Amino acid sequence: MKIGYVRVSTRDQNLDLQIEALEKAGCEKIYKEKISGTTKNLPELDKMIEQFQKGYELYVWRLDRLGRSVKNIIDLVLSLSDKGIIIKGFTDGVDTATANGRFFLNLIASPAEYERELIRERTNTGLQSARARGRLGGRPKGYTKETISKLLLLRNIYIRI
Repeated sequence: MKIGYVRVSTRDQNLDLQIEALEKAGCEKIYKEKISGTTKNLPELDKMIEQFQKGYELYVWRLDRLGRSVKNIIDLVLSLSDKGIIIKGFTDGVDTATANGRFFLNLIASPAEYERELIRERTNTGLQSARARGRLGGRPKGYTKETISKLLLLRNIYIRI
């Protein structure tokens, strides 16, 4: 089944060009969204993903319509590909059904994966350095938000006395 997803960033923008291209490609259902990609929730995208089954094809105008960051988009595309969903992007030439499309996807995924690895390494190095200096991080054991608020209340009462 061919499924399409279109998104523009503001309500003033028009979806027609994207919709027309997806209809020409034979999409049976098109999910439409007029919402910024920087927004955490993309309800139509989430609804669409729930419907996917192995062998479905996802058509988008460009891959950047699928999310708010390169990492987010790559994670989504790789996750869908792993589930047997074919992804096709019109303007960026992605087609995970072909060797060239998979190569291109791996090519754009590599820097994102590299950045994740760098972040992980820097975080671990920072934690090890802090531990070596005797810092454990986090709040002291036994203190919860509830305990802290009770202690502050008692302190305020004691100060008034």
